[in-house]
Amino acid sequence: MIFDSHAHYDDEAFDTDRQELLSSMEGAGIGKIVNVGASVEGVKATVKLTEQYPFLYGAVGIHPDHVGELDEDKMNWLLHLTGEKKIVAVGEIGLDYHWDVEPREVQKEWFVRQLSLAKEAKLPVIIHSRDAAKDTFDIIREHHAGTTGGVIHCYSGSREMARDYLDLGYYIGIGGVVTFKNARVMKEVASYVPLERILVETDCPYLAPAPNRGKRNSSLNLPYIIEAIASLKGLSPEEVEQKTYENAMRMYGIHG
Repeated sequence: MIFDSHAHYDDEAFDTDRQELLSSMEGAGIGKIVNVGASVEGVKATVKLTEQYPFLYGAVGIHPDHVGELDEDKMNWLLHLTGEKKIVAVGEIGLDYHWDVEPREVQKEWFVRQLSLAKEAKLPVIIHSRDAAKDTFDIIREHHAGTTGGVIHCYSGSREMARDYLDLGYYIGIGGVVTFKNARVMKEVASYVPLERILVETDCPYLAPAPNRGKRNSSLNLPYIIEAIASLKGLSPEEVEQKTYENAMRMYGIHG
C-alpha cells in the first residue's frame, strides 16, 4: 500500500469529483493520505475530511501566504484541534519568499509560534520553504530541532542542506519534481537521502509528475514518483513503496 504524506483534497480543484476520487483510492493501492491545512478554511475542511474517510488523516496549520489570518484566538483554536484523534501534524507552516504575500518578519513570527504550538501538542511539523532556504533552516535549528520532528515538504534545496536536515532528524518529502527530466538537483537529493528518511507525497492538486505534468495531480500518480526513486536508488518499486509507507506511519505516529 502507498502512503500519500501530503495532499490538499480540500482544494476547489476537487469540488466536482472529490467523493468519487477519494472513494477510488483503496482500490488503487493508496492506503493512507494526510490532508494538509493551509488556511483557516482549509483547516476546517481538512478536519471534516478526516471525519468522512477512515484512511484520511489531517494536519492543521497556516501556510506562510495566509498567516495574516492568524491571531491569538486562531492559535488557541489550532491547539484545540491538535487534540483530535486523526490530526497527526502541524502544517503546513514555514516561509515563502517567492510570493511574499505577507511581510517576511510576519511570516517568521508566526512560523516560530506554530513551531512552539507543535511542541506543545507533541506533534511533528510539515515545513513549507520556498526561496527561503537559509532562514527556514536557521529558524528550525533554533526553535524546533530535537523536539517533535517532521518533514521538509516538497524539498527543493541542495544535497548539502538535505544532509543538514537529516542530521537534525527530519524527513525529506519527495514529490512529482523528481520525475522531471531537468530536475538534476532533486534527483541527486533523492539518490543521496537514505530510503528510511524519505516520505512520498503529491501536494495535489499541484506538481503532477511526468507523464501528467501540468494536469491536476492526485494520489493516483504516486506510483510514478515511487518508480523514479526506485530507479535512482537501484531498488524495486515495491521496496520503496513499503519503506515510505512505514516511514510515514512512524513519523505521523499512526498505528494500525
